[in-house]
Amino acid sequence: MHDAVDGLTAPAGTRIEIFDTTLRDGAQGEGITFSVQDKVAVARALDELGVAWIEAGNPGSNPKDLEFFRMAGDLGLTTSRLCAFGATRKKGVLPDDDPNVRSLLDANTEAVVLFGKSWDLHVTEVIRASLDENLAMIRDTVSFFKEKGKILIYDAEHFFDGWKANPDYALSTLSAAMEAGADRIVLCDTNGGCFPDTVQAGVRAAIGLSASAAKKGQGPAMIGIHAHDDAGMASANSVLAVTAGARHVQGTLVGFGERCGNAALAAIIPSLELKLDLRCLPEGRLELLSGLARRVAEIANVGVPDGMPYVGTHAFAHKAGMHADGILKVRRSFEHVDPAKVGNDRRFLMSEVGGRSAIAERAKRVDPTINKDHPAAAALAARLKALESEGWQFEGADASFELLVRRELGRYKPLFQLERYRVVSEHPGMDPKACAHAWVKVFVEGSPEIAAAEGDGPVNALDGALRRALERFYPELGTVRLSDFKVRVIDGKDATAAKVRVLIESTDGKDSWTTVGVSADIIDASRAALVDSIEYKLIRDIERRFKAYL
Repeated sequence: MHDAVDGLTAPAGTRIEIFDTTLRDGAQGEGITFSVQDKVAVARALDELGVAWIEAGNPGSNPKDLEFFRMAGDLGLTTSRLCAFGATRKKGVLPDDDPNVRSLLDANTEAVVLFGKSWDLHVTEVIRASLDENLAMIRDTVSFFKEKGKILIYDAEHFFDGWKANPDYALSTLSAAMEAGADRIVLCDTNGGCFPDTVQAGVRAAIGLSASAAKKGQGPAMIGIHAHDDAGMASANSVLAVTAGARHVQGTLVGFGERCGNAALAAIIPSLELKLDLRCLPEGRLELLSGLARRVAEIANVGVPDGMPYVGTHAFAHKAGMHADGILKVRRSFEHVDPAKVGNDRRFLMSEVGGRSAIAERAKRVDPTINKDHPAAAALAARLKALESEGWQFEGADASFELLVRRELGRYKPLFQLERYRVVSEHPGMDPKACAHAWVKVFVEGSPEIAAAEGDGPVNALDGALRRALERFYPELGTVRLSDFKVRVIDGKDATAAKVRVLIESTDGKDSWTTVGVSADIIDASRAALVDSIEYKLIRDIERRFKAYL
C-alpha cells in the first residue's frame, strides 16, 4: 500500500531519472572542498548507488574539474553517466569562439548541462543583455551541442522566480531550448524560496509547453526539477514536482550545497520509491543508501546530519519506553518505513526512560536469548540508572553501551590493558600541529609495548600514541580515525572542577561508532572513550571473521 498524492500522474513503476550534482553544486557548499581523488571516490560511490547522471563539475571555471574529466575514462562506471556543466555562450560571441563553451566539449562527456537565464531581472540587470539576445544565446548554444551529438540537459536558472515575475518570458526561454533540441528541461528554484504550489504550477506549465512543442516535431523534452533549501522546501518541492509530471530530479546525495544546500537525494529517493512506488535506482540499490550517504559525507569531511530523514542516525531511534514497546509489538506503530529498506538500523536509545523492552532488544545483539523478563535486563536497567546518576549517558554512544552489556553478561575479555599514559601540552609551540605529546604503555596478552605520538591537541596525541602502540598487534587499527569529538559539562556549578562527558565518533572508512567517557579530568574522560572505541572495533572485527569462517 503506497501513499496517495492528489494529482499524481505517474503510474506505479514509472522511472524517475536521478541526477546528482554533489561534485558541482555540492562543492559550492561552505567548507566543502574536493580533491581530484575525492571526486573520483564520490563518483564511484554514486555509481554504486545507481544514479542516472553525475554532474562532475565546470571545466571552464576550474582546472581541477578539467583534470577530473581527463581521468574520467578510467573510472569504470557501470551505471551512471558523467556530464559537464557550463553556461550559454556570452553575448556577442559565437559558441565556437567561447572558451567556456569549448571547455565543455573538451570534457568529452556524453551529456552537457547548460544553464541559461529565465528571469528577465537577471537578463537585463545581471548579464546586461536584451531579452531577445538571451533567447538567442540559449538557442545558439543548445544547437551547437546538439550538432556535436551531445545529450543536452538545459537548466533554466531562476525559472520559478522568473515565471512569477514575467511568465511569458520565462516560458519563452524554455521554448528556445526546446526548439534547439534540448533533451531535458530542468526548472530551477535557484534562490530556494518557492513553495510547492508554485513549483507544481510551474512544472505543469512547462509540461504543457513541451507537449505543444512535440506536436510541432520538437522533442518532447523531459521536464526536471532542481531545488534549493533556503525555505526548507527542497525535498517537498522535488517530490511534488514529480507528482506534477517531472521525471528528472536533481540534487546532492547528502543535501549540502550553495547557502542552505540542495535538495537531498537521500531523502527524496526513498520517498519516491517507498511511498509512491516509482523507480529511481536499479533493483536492490536502495538498501545501499545509508552506507553510501555516509561514505560521500566522509569524503567531503562532513557528517550526515543526525536527524536526516531515512539515513540519519536519529531516523529510526526510539527512546521513550512506550515507543520502544510499541515498535517491538508492531513495527509500523512508530516507524513509517522499515529501516532495512534504506540500509539503516533501528536504534533503541539507552536511558532511564527507555524501559526494559528497549534495553533487552539492544542486549539481544550480544545475547539473543535476552527478553525484558530476563534477570539480565533488570540488572542492566539498574546499572544504567546508576551510571546515568554519575553523569554517563549512552543514548548517543551505542558502542559503549554494547561493551557495558558484555561486561554485565560476563562476555567481555579485554583485548589490551592501558597500564599508564602521560600527556603534555606546550604553548606556544613552533609547530601548531604538534603542540601536544602523549606517551603510553600497553599490554597485549602479557606483551608490553610503549609508544609516543604528537598531535594538534592532547586527545589527538593520546589517540595517536595508543593506536601506534597497538597496531603491531592489531594492524586493522591503521584504518581507524576520530571523525567527531564532543565535550559536555555535566554540572556547571563546580566550574572548572565539574565532571565532563566526552563523546567520540570513530570510523574505519566503512562504519562509524560512538563511545562515551565521563570524568572530572577531560583527558581521562577522553581516554575512557578512546579505549572503548578501539575495543569495540577489535571485538566487532573478530566476531565478523568468526562468522565468515563458519
